[in-house]
Amino acid sequence: MENMFRLADHDDFSSRRSIWVNGPVIVGAGPSGLATAACLRDQGVPFAVLEKEDCIASLWQKRTYDRLKLHLPKQFCQLPKLPFPEDFPEYPTKKQFVEYLESYAKHFEINPKFNEYVQSARYDETSGLWRVKTASTGGSNRTEVEYICRWLVVATGENAEGVMPEIEGLSEFGGEVMHACSYKSGQKFSGKKVLVVGCGNSGMEVSLDLCNHNAFPSMVVRSSVHVLPREIMGKSTFELAVLLRKWLPLWLVDKLMLILAWLVLGNTEKYGLKRPSTGPLTLKNTMGKTPVLDIGALEKIRSGDINVVPGIKRFSRGQVELVNGEILDIDAVVLATGYRSNVPYWLQEGEFFSKNGFPKAPFPHGWKGNAGLYAVGFTRRGLSGASSDATRIAQDIGKVWKEETKQTKRTTACHRRCISQF
Repeated sequence: MENMFRLADHDDFSSRRSIWVNGPVIVGAGPSGLATAACLRDQGVPFAVLEKEDCIASLWQKRTYDRLKLHLPKQFCQLPKLPFPEDFPEYPTKKQFVEYLESYAKHFEINPKFNEYVQSARYDETSGLWRVKTASTGGSNRTEVEYICRWLVVATGENAEGVMPEIEGLSEFGGEVMHACSYKSGQKFSGKKVLVVGCGNSGMEVSLDLCNHNAFPSMVVRSSVHVLPREIMGKSTFELAVLLRKWLPLWLVDKLMLILAWLVLGNTEKYGLKRPSTGPLTLKNTMGKTPVLDIGALEKIRSGDINVVPGIKRFSRGQVELVNGEILDIDAVVLATGYRSNVPYWLQEGEFFSKNGFPKAPFPHGWKGNAGLYAVGFTRRGLSGASSDATRIAQDIGKVWKEETKQTKRTTACHRRCISQF
């Protein structure tokens, strides 16, 4: 047994050890990981959750702006087996959503191992087990642990880390440059000229927030973008699209959504927001590009409070030159340039996941790989997609678990020397 797990020497055991997990290891304690853990708990399957930060849902707690609210109605964002409190508004705030996640973890007795940074995970064909190596990121003493398990659930999600683009001259700019994940409020930018790079939901909301704090934002729109109203005649646009999809083909729903958007918002192209030739739902399903749900930014664009500008050619000291030759004086830059998966950096596997860190199989088949490998939260369909993945994964593992635990338990004590058990 000692040879199979290749344990550290006794003198080094205090800082390096192996832990046997009697069930799956879940990497990530965000909504996807919590949903999977709750569904496994419901199936009676033990598990271990590893989280590199010191809290659950670190993206929501540490890397989102203060004004953030859920873009979709709460019924489309709740996790399996526990709805939002009835007194929560239709679009919960960031604080309310974090409260919900914390109560969710407490309700299902989910206690992640915090400050555990996964360095690598690989499948050991000799033993038929996964070996997940971590390094402790908390405290002054660095400790390394190898978790050994039969099933591995990748729950680090689509937005594990911010994308920092390489733009000519940015290092020479001299002013403050930050990714949108570090942006909290426009308060400190009051009276300043801020360039927001990106026109997705984050770029739009950051620009709106800057306006509300008396800053002067210019928003870079390099490519086409679908802008839809968050609500149409008091009804959630997303909810309406889901309802229409039950009866109509996707292309027709796209047509209707664009007609309704034109009736509510007017022609957005005259403000520099050119629409893609592909419809919003088709684009979301095929490319994962989410349409912008407008909550007030378009009005600021119409009034000129948000200045829409084309792509960037280069930065210089205190300035940016645009592709149309225009030069803007700016004080700060916020890069609303999106996020990416970090799976390729630590998962040593090439069949299930592609190089971009997403499962190769399209939705709804991208939740299960080979040799006990699973993925949750990579559907590009938000929290509802993650909940669907979590339910499938727990049922799949639970079926095997229940069949095997029906077998007669061994009465002879089995002592695994120097192996901790989780």
